[in-house]
Amino acid sequence: MKKLLGGIFAVALVSSCSLTRPYAVTNNYIGNKQGVSKTTILFGQSAGVQLSTGIVSNKNFGVIEAAKNGGIEKIGSVDVKTTNYVVFQKVEVIVTGE
Repeated sequence: MKKLLGGIFAVALVSSCSLTRPYAVTNNYIGNKQGVSKTTILFGQSAGVQLSTGIVSNKNFGVIEAAKNGGIEKIGSVDVKTTNYVVFQKVEVIVTGE
């Protein structure tokens, strides 16, 4: 019985659900450049217009960091990919543009 419960707990701990949602769109061309900013949120969430609440592992996380990582000067669109785990979330801000 302990092994069964331990196995169920281990599967629940590593299982996840991922969702990508649009965050912002501009009149600029989407372009072929893409930049990503990643963080892990502990005891919080990424929902609505807020990119993160709770304990965040990357203090520079956001649209500006993603644009810098992709070498983007004119942002065309911003998407937010959230992967939910039992206790924490992994969040990626994906910026496309020129």
